Amino acid sequence: MRSLIRRALTKTVRVKKREMELPPSEHIVYLITFSIYAFIGLTALEIVHMLYFGSWNSEVFSAITGLIGTITGVFLSQRG
Repeated sequence: MRSLIRRALTKTVRVKKREMELPPSEHIVYLITFSIYAFIGLTALEIVHMLYFGSWNSEVFSAITGLIGTITGVFLSQRG
């Protein structure tokens, strides 16, 4: 999983007609890996909550939305 994230966040820069790849920081790779696992866990928690209680939990959904924003922001800032 981390190698896939590392490859997705690697920048390609052109220097004097040569292309060089700049890998992302390990901290960013670990942050995104943790965020994706947290997103999967919170989504599962929301599904279990809906099945067991039959209602929507807005706090869990807010956490999911925040993680989506974090992941998207990191990808846009690293690739841009």
